[in-house]
Amino acid sequence: MKSNLWNILKKELRELFRDKKSLAMMLIIPIFIPLIMLGMSALFEAQANKDVEEYNKIGFAYEMTDTEKEIANSMNIEIINGTEEELKQKYEDAEIDLYITKDGNKYVINSDASDTSAYAKEYIGAYFDTYKQALQQQYLQENNIDPNEVLNIITVEENLLEEDNYFVDFIKNYAFLFIIMAITVSATYPSTDTTAGEKERGTLETLLTFPIKSRDIIIGKFLGVSLSSIITGLISLVLAVISLVIAQDTFSIYEGMDIMFTPISIVFAIVVIIAYSIFISGLCISVASTSKTFKEAQSALTPLTFISFFPGMIAFMIGVVGTPLLSIIPFLNYTVIFTDINAGSVDLLNIFLMFASTIVYIAIVLTYIIKQYKSEKVLFSK
Repeated sequence: MKSNLWNILKKELRELFRDKKSLAMMLIIPIFIPLIMLGMSALFEAQANKDVEEYNKIGFAYEMTDTEKEIANSMNIEIINGTEEELKQKYEDAEIDLYITKDGNKYVINSDASDTSAYAKEYIGAYFDTYKQALQQQYLQENNIDPNEVLNIITVEENLLEEDNYFVDFIKNYAFLFIIMAITVSATYPSTDTTAGEKERGTLETLLTFPIKSRDIIIGKFLGVSLSSIITGLISLVLAVISLVIAQDTFSIYEGMDIMFTPISIVFAIVVIIAYSIFISGLCISVASTSKTFKEAQSALTPLTFISFFPGMIAFMIGVVGTPLLSIIPFLNYTVIFTDINAGSVDLLNIFLMFASTIVYIAIVLTYIIKQYKSEKVLFSK
């Protein structure tokens, strides 16, 4: 059995490394990870360092006081006066970033949900905070009360316990999501070629005439695809680390931040990559084995690329934390566990459950495929 299994594995690896498309999937797909990570960093940099002149055109549909004008000028706010109807039209024509109306002591900020309006709203919020404080000081002084005794009755300081920020967490966790997606893409082609492809070319029928058990054939193919996926994952991880080094030296938003993966997170990232590669390889072979042609198998495997990415993306966006239950849910468990590890939380139980569930899933999948290969009706139906 061991001899047959080893021969099948050597055959699969030989074909894998000789096939240009398989090599392209294995080696070229990871190159997109640095491009995506550095592109996202550049986008974050542009958002964080957006010039104030891009969102400082503010309409005021009322007569401003001298204090308001002084504060607006000090904050470099470009004041646009007019009636509410005039300012509304200018806003629709993109001549101003938002406009403000007033009813007594009530001020209304009129805008939409665009990125520019979001910056403008944050900017005008700071303006109103300053104006409100100026009015408070003026009122206290008019009533012979020292403003410092009232307005500064307490002081608040911020102490950052960690050096990470939103951009750091985002780029590191999404880097791992892209690694997962690269592994998935890398597993689809060799899985398709070694199952539906061989069936379509007629070479699988020849292989089955040899005195080799179906179990050895399937496990050999499975190990070949798994090894290909693991190589893709490790290359992707190396490129992700290199991208983080480049990003930290290039973009100011990471200045003073510890953007790099910690040694423990890299170790566990490798563990998760191996587990996921084994899982997705078995799943791809299972799906492709039921297909009659190469093209049919490719179509059937395409949704896996999206399934592998979106559960983890949603979990990261809403801040899902790993639990024993989540650790056994396919696709979601790998990303959630890595996110927790990257945040400094290593739960050995969750990691064990991830591996145990992966082994169970793969055992079920391989058992299913072996049964499929024993059925001539399934193998050679046209």
